[in-house]
Amino acid sequence: MKLVSFYWRNQQRIGAVVDDHIVHTDHREPIPDNMIDFLSMGENALDAMRQLVEKQHNPLPLTEVKLSAPIPRPGKFLGVSLNYADHINETGLEKPEFPTFFTKQSTCVIAHGDPIHRPIVSEKVDYEGEMAVVIGKRGKHIALDDAKDYIAGYTIVNDVSVRDWQIRSPTWMLGKSFDTHGPMGPWLVTADEISNPHRLAIKTWVDDDLRQNANTCHMIFNCYQMISYLSQAMTLEPGDVIATGTPAGVGVKMKPRGYLKPGQTVKIEIENIGVLSNPVIKEIIN
Repeated sequence: MKLVSFYWRNQQRIGAVVDDHIVHTDHREPIPDNMIDFLSMGENALDAMRQLVEKQHNPLPLTEVKLSAPIPRPGKFLGVSLNYADHINETGLEKPEFPTFFTKQSTCVIAHGDPIHRPIVSEKVDYEGEMAVVIGKRGKHIALDDAKDYIAGYTIVNDVSVRDWQIRSPTWMLGKSFDTHGPMGPWLVTADEISNPHRLAIKTWVDDDLRQNANTCHMIFNCYQMISYLSQAMTLEPGDVIATGTPAGVGVKMKPRGYLKPGQTVKIEIENIGVLSNPVIKEIIN
């Protein structure tokens, strides 16, 4: 299923996309109206949603709703650096012995179609097209062979990065967490729909310029390795998001630099997941 979070009649809802409609909860079914609570229910919630999809009672046209990010406020929003061999080559850095993680603050999350702000404090705003894993159940010290069972599904993330702010801190957190710099979506594709997350084409365009063109098979640390490794340090919980790294083609390594400018649009497409698209505008000061 393609699970979505969305607003309809000023209310947050969740549902499943079927063709160009959304089959949704209407508070009569035993299904929560937010994605984290939904995922926390495990198979019971998924089975209930599958039944709704079969009934297709009063589906909503996608054009009549406002999509949210599938996980509008993840408890943890983690990214991994230098996880594609071609990206390591373009940076000139060494291949890491262990996966290196950083945190994106959850307030940076926006939905498909929402604008990315170029902040007033920097013009060095870059894109990073990435597949993201969404955790489906609570776990600690997860064995590598069991890690697949903790994945609820997959989505697309643009790990927007303010490069000069990123290098000001060894943790990268500030440069990765500006408001609007965590586009996510357009939906969450459940794990049963993706037989092999490590063999998916991933492409990023800025306007009509194809900047990134790779495949998740080129990841150094795969999804299961990352989950197992992280869980040795922290408890993973439903709705946690792990962005799995970006391939070569980021703007900072172009000559001249390919930083994002207001008026441009970033589009990321991942095979069997979908397309995440966001325009770029100047930061709005209220």
